Amino acid sequence: MNHILRSISFIFHPLFMPLLGVIFYFSKSPRFIPKEVIWAKLVSLFILTIVLPILLYFLLKTLGKVKSVYLETTTERIFPLLLNCIVVLIVIQRILTPTQIIELYYFFIGILISTIMCLALVIFKFKASIHMMAVCGVFMFFIALSIHFSININGTLALMAIIMGAIATSRLHMNAHTYKELIMGVFIGIVPQLILVPYWL
Repeated sequence: MNHILRSISFIFHPLFMPLLGVIFYFSKSPRFIPKEVIWAKLVSLFILTIVLPILLYFLLKTLGKVKSVYLETTTERIFPLLLNCIVVLIVIQRILTPTQIIELYYFFIGILISTIMCLALVIFKFKASIHMMAVCGVFMFFIALSIHFSININGTLALMAIIMGAIATSRLHMNAHTYKELIMGVFIGIVPQLILVPYWL
């Protein structure tokens, strides 16, 4: 059980959540989008939101700014979160502009706001759960999409709820966060997405 709970934190790592949201969007959107465009977006996002952050992590570790992938202290989280804000800004400016796919544009605006909020909390020495922030932001986006496209995704939402519970359990088991830090992660993940819904729904 210990290995299973630890593996959950890696399988559902925050780095994977934005791309998961984009893949879900393309799989459910009734709009016609050429496959070439979809693959170009997915490859670009994979490089920017997964490959680049991993490379930046190793750079920060080499420079002594972080000690481990767990980012256990608030000080270690400052540079990764700041760099992630820059990455998301690049995505918004170059990959998912509002004139192309407005739903995904505001999805990433929400991610940017959540990341900035998390960074602000870190500066004030509060370590909100990035895992919960990421998965809850995607969960809220899924709910908004189901309303926007009038589709039934109750099965997906139920699975996401189970995943959210599993992640929270995993983080507590690893002593990575307190209940307050998990709840704050849920809050800063859901609220920005919820606030931005009227702009595209």
